[in-house]
Amino acid sequence: MGIKNRIIKGFESGRLAFKTQKQILDILNVHPNARKAVKDMLRKAEKEGTLLKDGNGCYATPLQFDAVTGTIQANERGFAFLIPDDKEEGGKDYFIPHHSLKGALDGDRVLAIKVKGTQDEARIVKIIDRGYKNITGVFVKDGGAYYVLPDRARFAPRVFIPNTLTLNAQPGDKVVTQITSYTQGKAPGGKVIEILGEEGDFFAEELSIIRSYGLYKEFPKEVERQAAEVAKEPVVTDGRKDLRSLFTITIDGDDTRDIDDAVSLEKIGDGYVLGVHIADVSHYVKRGTKLDEEAYKRGTSVYFPDRVIPMLPKSLSNGACSLNPNEDRYALSCIMTLDKRGKTISCEIVESVICSNYRMTYREINAILGGDEDTITKYPDLVETASLMKELCLKLTALKNERGNIDLAVKEAHIYLNELSEIVIPDVQRGISENIIEQFMICANEAVAEKMSALKAPFMYRIHEQPDPEKVENFTGYLQTFGINSMLNPEECQPKDFQRILNNVAGKPCEGAVNKSMLRSMQKARYSDVNHGHFGLASSCYCHFTSPIRRYPDLFIHRIIKGYLNGQEDKINATYRGVAKEEAQHCSACERNADVAERDVDDLYKLVYMSDRIGEVYEATVSGIRTYGVYAELDNTVEGLIRVERLPGGSYEYIEDRYTLKGADRSFTLGDRIKVRVDGCDWGNMRTDFSLVE
Repeated sequence: MGIKNRIIKGFESGRLAFKTQKQILDILNVHPNARKAVKDMLRKAEKEGTLLKDGNGCYATPLQFDAVTGTIQANERGFAFLIPDDKEEGGKDYFIPHHSLKGALDGDRVLAIKVKGTQDEARIVKIIDRGYKNITGVFVKDGGAYYVLPDRARFAPRVFIPNTLTLNAQPGDKVVTQITSYTQGKAPGGKVIEILGEEGDFFAEELSIIRSYGLYKEFPKEVERQAAEVAKEPVVTDGRKDLRSLFTITIDGDDTRDIDDAVSLEKIGDGYVLGVHIADVSHYVKRGTKLDEEAYKRGTSVYFPDRVIPMLPKSLSNGACSLNPNEDRYALSCIMTLDKRGKTISCEIVESVICSNYRMTYREINAILGGDEDTITKYPDLVETASLMKELCLKLTALKNERGNIDLAVKEAHIYLNELSEIVIPDVQRGISENIIEQFMICANEAVAEKMSALKAPFMYRIHEQPDPEKVENFTGYLQTFGINSMLNPEECQPKDFQRILNNVAGKPCEGAVNKSMLRSMQKARYSDVNHGHFGLASSCYCHFTSPIRRYPDLFIHRIIKGYLNGQEDKINATYRGVAKEEAQHCSACERNADVAERDVDDLYKLVYMSDRIGEVYEATVSGIRTYGVYAELDNTVEGLIRVERLPGGSYEYIEDRYTLKGADRSFTLGDRIKVRVDGCDWGNMRTDFSLVE
């Protein structure tokens, strides 16, 4: 047996595990002339990650070391945390001291081993993949050298730019830098690949945030060409169910351009036939094409107040796939028969051709249902349909409430630029039409997921797991500050338990605070190849089926559904069963990236909006409590900080488990209504500064 095989067998058996280089040489009785070769083998195995070495110089396999793979979350003070890959399944974070980083930077994916004698400390042994290929920041000159100061301060203090790689950027420019080299103990090297504008310019700052999340509106030329080519195909009914005579409408926001769902509704006896017709994007975007690869890479469309970063090129997203009125379109239709209570009795999924009769907005449907005479006169043939939709919506809502649906009353920001390019942040209230579409889409998503689950098809479910018991305990303690005995069992809480709490606080001053605290106690919904149910919806089986223009998971399952409809089960199983888990994880990561990008850009818009309102006074709700102050949220979702030193009455005690800041004469807790004055804008922390108005 060769020496290499002897080494492999020795570690597999455990005989060489946790032995030093010298001990390994002695155990294997390596001839002096062969010792250098064995040492080289060990070093190569360590470099490749097949063997690891601890602080005492002992070698073992990653499995023997109980090694952890995960992503680095750095801190500006030099240390970092390792977020394990299994975090969503209950993993914990590990502390990484600066001296144990081994050159790893924020966002890097690494392999680490736990430090003996500690509970949560680890040290990095291998960098698997660099996290950030591109970094945004400010271009500066220091002496005779050029640098970029990253917007992500925790990535690195600065990035060195050789004189020949500046792209003629000028000091003070916001730029995108591609990282080209990593040298432990020194600044990373890079080159400027895009100049965004001058630091402080609003649109340059917005684009800098967008680029920092790796988001680009422009598509590769080949992808654009492919999309334009398939978009030209004429719509034919061959092999499809012709539903063009069915009265069908779309209902979306005023500014929606990519219309991917249409609905139809008929009353049959005392029951209903509900049709949810979804754009058949999979007809145009075939798996494995450049168009598909780009859609998968993006994972989702991302929405900002002044622009959209689409998942698909405009020729498809706003054109051939969009269910525009009076135009024939390919669809995947989910036709559901419901009883008089709104319970689904049967579901049929068909490839179809539809022709939407009207492109309606939430505002217009709300106006019809509210009795607005002008809108009713404009759309007389929609009055009966709108009324029937409301009737079914109320029944669907009642059914979901019966089973424990958790309807959190947490506002979302609605920010846009008006015709004068002014930022507008209204206090938006949802109407019945928004709920109609939400309930119809949930109905279809459940019906499709249940049908495919029964077939045991490879699939991508939308799951929302039970809350973490520790967070439930904290939430229970918080409720006690309002005198609410929740009777929650942290280990076995059910959606109905949470629903009961929401019903209990409805209309009370603490309602908003309890809603927000409940949201924080819950897990984040994600995609999975395994059905774990959806806790928030109290649904045993759920998926995302209704938005394939803007979400890749919907496109993924459309292909599977169509494969089963056409008797291609074997082909679908061979293609998708082995990749569903990996692609679900990727889609979840894309969604998280989009969510944070949207939030950060919204924060920029909110800050600019408030910079024109310094000195104004507003009603607000306490939305967060920290040792350093009180966060307050205006009714339009703008949030600001009242620093503790600006609160009346001297010193305060932070009571974390009760979300309270307690002073001698005054206390603040989540949900309190207060009056605040806008004092200024903290551009470094991207938040508004408030002061309390007594």
